[in-house]
Amino acid sequence: MFLGIDIGTTAIKFGVIEDRKIIYSQSLPIKTHSHGLKQTQSATQISSQLISGVTTIPAQLKAAIIVIGFSTAMHSLMPVEGETAEEIYIWSDNQASQTMTAFRQTDLAATFYEETGTPIHAMSPFAKLAYFQTNGSYSKETKWFGLKELAMALFTGQARIDYSTASATGLFSLKEKQWSQKIINYLSLSKAQLAPLCAPTDRFLITEEMAQRCGLKPEVEVMCGASDGCLAAYAGYISTGIHNSLTIGTSAAVRKVSETTVFDRQKQNFCYYLQDDLYVVGAPSNNGGCVLAWAKETLSEDPDAFYHYLPQVMEESPIGSNGLRFFPYLNGERAPFWTNEITGGFSGLTLKHNRSDMLRAVIEGMLMNIDLLKQMAQLEEAVTVSGGFFQTKLLGQMTADVLGLTCYLSDENEPIFGLYDLYKSSVVRQDQPDEKFVPDPQNQALYQELAKTYFQA
Repeated sequence: MFLGIDIGTTAIKFGVIEDRKIIYSQSLPIKTHSHGLKQTQSATQISSQLISGVTTIPAQLKAAIIVIGFSTAMHSLMPVEGETAEEIYIWSDNQASQTMTAFRQTDLAATFYEETGTPIHAMSPFAKLAYFQTNGSYSKETKWFGLKELAMALFTGQARIDYSTASATGLFSLKEKQWSQKIINYLSLSKAQLAPLCAPTDRFLITEEMAQRCGLKPEVEVMCGASDGCLAAYAGYISTGIHNSLTIGTSAAVRKVSETTVFDRQKQNFCYYLQDDLYVVGAPSNNGGCVLAWAKETLSEDPDAFYHYLPQVMEESPIGSNGLRFFPYLNGERAPFWTNEITGGFSGLTLKHNRSDMLRAVIEGMLMNIDLLKQMAQLEEAVTVSGGFFQTKLLGQMTADVLGLTCYLSDENEPIFGLYDLYKSSVVRQDQPDEKFVPDPQNQALYQELAKTYFQA
């Protein structure tokens, strides 16, 4: 059997897989520590949860595990001074915001973006390192790792990072598949301060100590794996044959599996390595399900029954929310603006508008923003969708109408399935999910007209 471990932002998910079916799964939480713009997690807690999660897998299943693979969230940065590390700066750490606002105005910004495929934004390790360099926060001997290196060191005794996860650091040359010497020099770093690189499918023997501690066989191998976003897109592609995917969880992202690199200097889509001749192109938003959660708690008459009453709310307000528009940038924004200074709010609000208009406008605004991301990633035809946002058919249908794309609801757009597909070198299937949402031509036409000026109000 195969054990997939997905280290996300809020939890670590464990899945024991056989023949692409999850036999056993569990999830353990991760705590994020927030201090203003600073957002960190504890290396000690993550290591402890990794060991705990593997240890508690039933013994008969552990005896059958032969390979472990890791998926990790992108853009993490962990300073290691000496042999110790505790704080891990995660993607939402925004201390480098002003540093990147200034850097984006330089000629180097576009050059570095096209070399790495990583947008110039405070989320990336490149941005965090540039900020720390400016502030002299760490010594010149500090090593710079991340979640993937932490997991690989724990299980194999050697910190390593795969090409896929590395390609989201802003430090990795997509063309050369090496740390970019040009960028390393700019940051006054040496390659010795970064972890060795390897292919996502490379496997290494588990340490004897970790095998005994977790109750695993000593011959278990550990596959380095890839990043969670790339693996989610890959899983959906392998499952359905559909290149395009949309995930709306707390945040949101549109992604396309591509055989070529794709760059947009102006809007800066991301372009990350997955495996030879396969890349994941797309755009992320900070404002996904968190915007709907805000509306549920702030604007809903009965938050506990929000989804029950949502169809009625939509009936009470027509498409376009009676002229009311909502800019969904409650959490700053990544694509297509790449700034944390942008804010959200209603536009055109008058005394004639009611609660239903406001709730519809929030959902329409969020989806209109995702439509901008769809255009950045050049998504056409069908798309697989996943995430907590799609817990009602109404929201699935609205998404199809706004985007003008047939949306297939897929439970297999999970990084753990993508890990398994990498391990097995799975062949692309054409098994389209049973539940799909086809754009209503009339609604689609109304939304297309609305989209022309939506964010110009």
